Amino acid sequence: MIFADKIESKIFSLDELLQRIEFWRKLGDKIVFTNGCFDILHEGHIHLLASCSEFGERLIVGLNADSSINALKGPSRPINNQDSRAILLGATQFVDGVVFFYEHTPENLILAIKPDVLVKGGDWKKNEIIGSDFVESYGGKVKTVPYLKGFSTTEIIARSKK
Repeated sequence: MIFADKIESKIFSLDELLQRIEFWRKLGDKIVFTNGCFDILHEGHIHLLASCSEFGERLIVGLNADSSINALKGPSRPINNQDSRAILLGATQFVDGVVFFYEHTPENLILAIKPDVLVKGGDWKKNEIIGSDFVESYGGKVKTVPYLKGFSTTEIIARSKK
């Protein structure tokens, strides 16, 4: 299962990720961070991840843990558990690291990782992006990627119920 090992090697604890980021930075790699639930991986997610990967050499995804999604979206979510979602993200060519967060927001991850570029989908206004002031305080960049209409997990779930 060489492929499974390669995918699972992209899923980190925070401590492991911070060590890997230190190594990547020594190589001169720019660290890009985005976050989300990624409950049902779809074209909109791939668009976001591909776009994020254009802003630097290493893309880290902060992935809402199951308990975080349940608190945000209600008892019927997530559809896919956190391990399954992490494996799907790790299987993409765009993602270099996946790390779970259990809080309501990824603020603690952003503070720990100190990304060079923080990215969210275009459905977020810059002043709403958690961590944007912090990232800009040390010269980092905050970017948004245009939102693809019709591609959200909530919309996909709604369509499937019709």
